[in-house]
Amino acid sequence: MRLRDYQERAVSSVLKEWEEHSSTLVVAATGTGKTQIFSEVIRRMQPCRALVLAHREELIWQAVKRVEGFGLDASVEMAELSAENHWWGASPVVVSTIQTQIAGRGRMRRFDPFDFNLLVIDEAHHATSPSYRRVIDYYRKNSDLKILGVTATPDRADEQALGQVFESVAFDYEILDAIEAGWLVPVGQQLVTIEGLDFSGIRTTAGDLNGADLAAVMEAEKNLHGIVSATLDIIGGRRTLVFAVTVKQAERYAEIFNRHRPGAADWVCGKTPKDQRHETFRKFGEGATQILVNVGVATEGYDNPGVEVVVMARPTKSRCLYSQMVGRSTRPLPGVVDGLPTEAERRGAIAQSGKPSCLVIDFVGNAGRHKLMTAADILGGKVSEQAVQRVLFKAASEGRPVDVVEALNAEEQRLRAEAEERRLREAARRAHVIGRAQFSAREINPFDAFQLEPARVRGWDAGRQYTEKQAALLRKQGIDPSRVPYPQGVQLIAELCRRWDKKLCTIKQANLLRKHGYETKDLAMAEASRLIDALAKNNWRRPDAAH
Repeated sequence: MRLRDYQERAVSSVLKEWEEHSSTLVVAATGTGKTQIFSEVIRRMQPCRALVLAHREELIWQAVKRVEGFGLDASVEMAELSAENHWWGASPVVVSTIQTQIAGRGRMRRFDPFDFNLLVIDEAHHATSPSYRRVIDYYRKNSDLKILGVTATPDRADEQALGQVFESVAFDYEILDAIEAGWLVPVGQQLVTIEGLDFSGIRTTAGDLNGADLAAVMEAEKNLHGIVSATLDIIGGRRTLVFAVTVKQAERYAEIFNRHRPGAADWVCGKTPKDQRHETFRKFGEGATQILVNVGVATEGYDNPGVEVVVMARPTKSRCLYSQMVGRSTRPLPGVVDGLPTEAERRGAIAQSGKPSCLVIDFVGNAGRHKLMTAADILGGKVSEQAVQRVLFKAASEGRPVDVVEALNAEEQRLRAEAEERRLREAARRAHVIGRAQFSAREINPFDAFQLEPARVRGWDAGRQYTEKQAALLRKQGIDPSRVPYPQGVQLIAELCRRWDKKLCTIKQANLLRKHGYETKDLAMAEASRLIDALAKNNWRRPDAAH
């Protein structure tokens, strides 16, 4: 099977990471083909035996189908199904649920850890849980074992660091990257104010809104009708997936939707009988049902490119959970983008397709002290928090869908223009001040010197440590590693390497020149030396400054 360009890069990065580490992580947005990536890794590792772990039945069969598509035999260890374990008939790939592995005294003991060369963990943000750690530790008895985790959402609600399990991140391709490259559809955000919707009294449990407290708010009769009415006004005839908190809430939503539009809605939860659940999803997938309300069963492993609208009737503080829910709607329609070689062609094809974008509807009330997730939050990784807040204000005040990426980029450009105007005013004021520059490690702001926006620090980065070489390199540049979070330090190292390759100015040169109002982002080292010499000869005033 042919891989996309970023999937090729991901596979190569994994194999390279394994030269130094035994475990690594791939972060790839929902809809970008995590299963494709790990299946190709397994293929390139042949001859080897691999164990793929997941936590849901749907993920198991997806993995089997994809692995077999790469020409490899796969067997399933789950419930009544047992993988053949004799050397003369053993499949090169075993796919199993975590629940199966720990069943009884430990069904994993059917397998010898030394029979496996590779352990793949699907939806790897679960890997820090006790059940996963127990299984991982068992197979790690084989010191030669390589471990690959794949996830779309590395941020855990409880902020437990995935660094406890994975030594490195081989590849990071998030939802914004995929939208800009034309692999996923643009995301629209619409905020709807529901009078009387009040989250302020809800407790926080394990990093998210307390389930019982949230259920009481969302099941209130006035809120039920307000959310359903607003949803129907917005969605038109678009296929819509609704996330609810409780079974009672889901039942009532479906009932009220059908009261307005007979036969339009159905609902499903984890306790829905398997055959009925499959039939419900089939009808929704084929468009026979317009609205599907679900309770916790469509957050992971549910692929339906026909979903155009996601309704967040299950507010959350968890970026991880929110990203999973949004990801159910971001896939383009089948056949729209594959085979197109450029970003522009893919984006154009999406714009002309039957699904040019998706829409996320959030319901706004009194949040109190809670910071509830929105589409702007999960798409705002490359822009400032101020830009995110401006976009949310815009979405709330205009009362219509806002293209999140477009709005974030526009606000970030405005903020940068405003900052540049302030910088020029400050530079003009400083140009008349005579003084000698003093260098010291604590005075150097590398992000300001290189005109970089610091990388976002996420919960899963907690506890990650620099290597000795990384720390030494930062210290040599006058940067204290203990005061720079890991992802920002790695960002600075990448920028330093880029500057050395292109013979751009050093951090000390950039820091001095920025103080005098010079642009330094792509300033050549030779030109920086010339400017500093000119400053020194002119008593540390810009020669071109107005007098």
